[in-house]
Amino acid sequence: MKIILHPQRRDLPLTLTKAGDVLTFNGEAFDFSALPAGATLPADAISSDWITGKVERDEAGALIVPVALPHGPTAPEATRFPAPLENVPDGTVALPIYDEPAEEPQA
Repeated sequence: MKIILHPQRRDLPLTLTKAGDVLTFNGEAFDFSALPAGATLPADAISSDWITGKVERDEAGALIVPVALPHGPTAPEATRFPAPLENVPDGTVALPIYDEPAEEPQA
């Protein structure tokens, strides 16, 4: 599976997990196992604010899923300009950090 991250300024955090062809966004599961090789599922056929475009399965059978990546106002560059996540293993998906931690005031 390839997850293409689309950074968006949002106050709602994202917990994303993967189990085979099932992606779960903050507890809501989407099963893409029925999508055959070479097929595309249009974005308007998926009712999720987390999926930002069409979901495709390439000819080799790998899913390509565009996902919104929420971030805070001081998100680092790696979060605002993320690389796609390739060969995502099952389990909790490691996403770039939401925001930079606040600096401690100097005494």
